[in-house]
Amino acid sequence: MMNVWIRGRLGSLVVVLIVAGAISGCAATGGGDMNSGVQPTADTTGNESDARNRARIHTELAGGYFGLGNLGVALEEVRVAQQSDPGYATVYGVAGLIYAALKDDRRAEENFIRGLQLSPADPDVNHNFGSFLCERKREAEGIKYLLAAVQNPLYQTPDRSLANAGVCARRNGDDAAAQDLLQRALTVNPNQPLALLQLAELSFAANNFAAAQGYLRRYAQVAPASSEILWLALRVERKLGNALAEASYAQQLRKNYPESKEAAALQAGRFE
Repeated sequence: MMNVWIRGRLGSLVVVLIVAGAISGCAATGGGDMNSGVQPTADTTGNESDARNRARIHTELAGGYFGLGNLGVALEEVRVAQQSDPGYATVYGVAGLIYAALKDDRRAEENFIRGLQLSPADPDVNHNFGSFLCERKREAEGIKYLLAAVQNPLYQTPDRSLANAGVCARRNGDDAAAQDLLQRALTVNPNQPLALLQLAELSFAANNFAAAQGYLRRYAQVAPASSEILWLALRVERKLGNALAEASYAQQLRKNYPESKEAAALQAGRFE
């Protein structure tokens, strides 16, 4: 199974997407849950407090530095934000991502939990904490937080949490649950790349090569092909007896990823 997640620097997908999601999430959720007694990130009249404004700005800087891989500066910005406004939930979610990238799982979890104490419905903190737990082989807990993210009606990208939950269920050996979650992701967003890729893999494993082909063709319309994807597509076409398509994927693999393990397997004729 391809090791791919939609989140921050906890796996193999692009970090900037999720940092942007974590920060933009404050606009969707207000950065605080009204039922928790925490003031929103910014009110609609422009009366954001100076402390909250400083916390927001330094959290955004932390996210930017995190996206560039400058974890030390990102962490310092987080500390400034937390000192400016200890009740600003979003900063704890970003801190969780940074500590996870630093492999300080204890502090990562503490920050995720603190963020959710301040804003239990925050979809981005739920999403990133769920992804964090799934990668730490705590799949049942992880799926719970990922699905909590989906419950927020203001969440703009529930498909990413459903797709990650599908990956998590698959890692836990529950392919039926994975199939259901991934299909739900496609219901929300028919072009959800992770869901398309995972369903292609599941279909291939179940010897449903026509379905795998369909998912891969849809994937090709929305995301670039890695060596792993080209290799899967090549083997799908080989199973279907489509020699021309197989040859095309083989040519792309040799040309674009000549040093990959998939190109080596192709050269050696190891298709299984």
